[in-house]
Formats: sequence, structure tokens, C-alpha cells
Amino acid sequence: MKNFIEELRWRGMVHDLTPGVEEHLNETMRRGYIGFDPTAPSMTIGNYVQIMLLTLFQRCGHQPVVVMGGATGRIGDPSGKDKERQLKSYEELDRNLRFQQKQVEKLLESSEGPNPVIIVNNLDFYRDMNILDFLRDVGKTLTINYMMSKESVQKRVESGLSFTEFSYQLLQAYDFQCLYQQYGITLQMGGSDQWGNITSGTEFIRRNLGEKAYAVTTPLLAKSDGTKFGKSEEGNIWLDPNMTSPYKFYQFWINAADQDIPMF
Repeated sequence: MKNFIEELRWRGMVHDLTPGVEEHLNETMRRGYIGFDPTAPSMTIGNYVQIMLLTLFQRCGHQPVVVMGGATGRIGDPSGKDKERQLKSYEELDRNLRFQQKQVEKLLESSEGPNPVIIVNNLDFYRDMNILDFLRDVGKTLTINYMMSKESVQKRVESGLSFTEFSYQLLQAYDFQCLYQQYGITLQMGGSDQWGNITSGTEFIRRNLGEKAYAVTTPLLAKSDGTKFGKSEEGNIWLDPNMTSPYKFYQFWINAADQDIPMF
């Protein structure tokens, strides 16, 4: 088994991590997850950064878990957004989820070996939960002050933040608790903009289960001018040949500015 955190460090892929995570992973095979909300018809090369994180996790001898956001995608994550998301229809989200799940199965080892990828739909955690159960079992765990202290919330308070998007933090945190209980998952990973949501999950597990869980985040990739990695002037670079042709995919990399290459 390889040292996963050491692998990330030499690649420059560590932004934040909780104390003790390296020792925890070096003890035995662990399960760790990353969540993907199906708000787009396909994954993009921006998503592939997190897929690569799971690939490295798998190569180091651990078991990767992909959580498809069948529930959280219906709410909308405020992280990294300066305005309210437009909600997608359930039909569109379900269609996107099915397509992205097939992409995951191609990109991660899903059939052979001791640690094939596990794919979970977080809608399963909420399908039979009513609003009173949610408020009693989930809403009581964190205080408003704690939730307001998160950077993803603070950045949106001035411009406006609906209760719907404010509650996203609770759903992602409860996901982690359910995954810990049902699958023995002790690690959540993601981009640096997810640190607040992820550590809310470790707090859920500490307060509600009396157990310890861990978090690792990677730097967000951006171009030298500060614009988002993974987009061209024509829009997203998709991981689907019908949406971004192989030629355009190739041209994106060839046309990348020299000063951007170290960022990639």
C-alpha cells in the first residue's frame, strides 16, 4: 500500500487536511469519497481533477466511493457561486445522473481487483425522510453560528442566500454521517471550496456518532488570469466526445497559455 498523502504532496495536490489523516490511511485499506452533483449533462475536465484524486486513492490501495448527488443536486451548492443557482427539473437531474454514472464506471476501475469503485446515490438517504425528521435528526446537529462561520456562506450573505442553499451544508454533512454508518467511509475529499461542507460532515460524525472522520481538499485549478480551469471561450470542455469533439479537446490543451501549464 502506497502513502496516499505523500503521493498528493509531491503532485502539489494538498490544500487542507485534518490532523491524523495520513496515519489513519497508512494503517489499512480505507474507503474515501467525493460527491458529484449532476447539474450538468456530462462531467467536465474540471470534474476530472477529482476523478484523478479518486484514481490515485484507488492506486494507493484504498477503495474509492463516488456519491452521485441525486438529492443535493436538487438543492444547489452555494460554494464558489456569487448568486443563486437556477434549479433543474428532477427529470433533467436524473438523466444527467445516469449519464455521469456511466462516465465514472469508465474512468475508475469498477469490476476487478480488491478495491473497485462503489457508486452511491445520496437520494437514498432522504427518499423516506419527511421535513420533521430532517429538522429533528439533521437540523439540530449544527448551530446557525457554526454554519454562518463557513466561507461558502459568508461570501453569499451580502448578495443573498436562500434557506434552500443555506441548508445544503446540512445535507452534505448528513451524507457523510450516513456513508460512515452504512459503508464504513472515514474520509471525504474535494476541492478547497468544499472544506466548510466537508468539515461539517466530520463534525456530524463526532457529535452524533462519537467517532472520528477525516477530510482532504485539493487546490482549485485556475488559469493564470484567474478564470476557471476547464472552460474555453466556447464554454465547458466536456468529457464526452459528442459534446466536445476529440479535436476540440486536443486543441484546448495545445492552445493553453505557457504560463498556465504549471497550474495544470
